Amino acid sequence: MTRPLSALLLALPLAACSQANGAPSNEGIDLAEAVAAAPRELVMESPETQFATWTVAENGHAIHFANPGQPPLLSLDCRLNAEPITMAIIRHAPAMPGQSALFAVMGNGHVSRLPAEPTLKDNEWRWETSLPAKDGALDLFIGPGDMRATLPGKGAIAMQPSRIPGEFVEWCRAGGATVNAPVEKPSPEAELSAG
Repeated sequence: MTRPLSALLLALPLAACSQANGAPSNEGIDLAEAVAAAPRELVMESPETQFATWTVAENGHAIHFANPGQPPLLSLDCRLNAEPITMAIIRHAPAMPGQSALFAVMGNGHVSRLPAEPTLKDNEWRWETSLPAKDGALDLFIGPGDMRATLPGKGAIAMQPSRIPGEFVEWCRAGGATVNAPVEKPSPEAELSAG
């Protein structure tokens, strides 16, 4: 009996605060209306990604998922100088300082809901989440299945199966070393000249 009464006593001042000075209550808020009321440049439809592919960045420390000839929609950025080594998942979509969201990424039998924050980098505000490269949440990029990344108000990105993200995650986890590289055996002549 005490618990419901204490909850009721706590709720009364909160309800009064929301109605004070004519402030509207939060009852009956329609999420579709809230999205429609947001500035148009901040709300995005899901992009068409039928022909989008992964490419390696010029510095070799990131990969980008983009439609041909278009800016990236999603990037994975391996930060080898961080301690521990960190992987950033970047959603290239308009963002404003002070916002936050849960970035849902799923693929290869895994689902990760990652907190994303607006970050200013390379002259753009974008959504970014970072975690240690060895974090199991990144396993969703490893495997032959397709993937999907959804950010509220920014649409969903569908990614066709590709070996590139998995290889990139494994490369990052290995500290930038080539994973499963063939070991080159020296020729008998080279062994003789070395001895």
